[in-house]
Amino acid sequence: MINLLSNLKIAVPDKIFIKDPESSDLGKRIIEHSILLIDEIGFDDFTFKKLGAKIGSNESSIYRYFESKHKLLLYLTSWYWAWVEYQLVFATHNMPDEKKKLFRAIEIVTKTIEEDVMFTHVNEVVLNKIIINEYSKSYLTKEVDAENKEGYFVVYKRLIKRLSDMISNVNPNYKFASSLASTIVEGALHQHFLKEHFRSITDCDSKTTPTEFFKDLTINAIAN
Repeated sequence: MINLLSNLKIAVPDKIFIKDPESSDLGKRIIEHSILLIDEIGFDDFTFKKLGAKIGSNESSIYRYFESKHKLLLYLTSWYWAWVEYQLVFATHNMPDEKKKLFRAIEIVTKTIEEDVMFTHVNEVVLNKIIINEYSKSYLTKEVDAENKEGYFVVYKRLIKRLSDMISNVNPNYKFASSLASTIVEGALHQHFLKEHFRSITDCDSKTTPTEFFKDLTINAIAN
């Protein structure tokens, strides 16, 4: 199966980058080490100068791929959601039972991440930590509406739409499928954050997972 999928390319909206980082070894090193550096020092302290020092490259060479660190964060988050979407589609393909299909999808978008050996330049476990801690910085900006019109968030919105459709397939009369779908995806990030940093205000811990919580929430919300 690994050989069958070895040529899979995670698609990111091309307006986010100047040059596709997947097209060169340097580009892949930029992605690989930006993930590690952002995890190490946080996005606020991250700069292309620091990244360049890590990879032994001029700062200007990084600007040939991304015009700003904000665009790099948009790339990383879009790549992550596209990767999650790929997993969701693959895991639910040809599942005839709509309820089981929905529950499997919830598992995919809320689970603790494991590294995917197909993408050697991306550590998905570390990238997931960045998504949990930094994702909101990609859209809580003055430019969010303009960037949304440019299609920067199309992958994330498409993932929400897939989950929303699965909810509607289980209960076509449920009126809040999109709101519930976005709550599951965003809420999972928040519960993972709380589990790590504010344990006193979540029921999720080493025994109770965010997946269990969101399955319970969903089935009670959409029950006839």
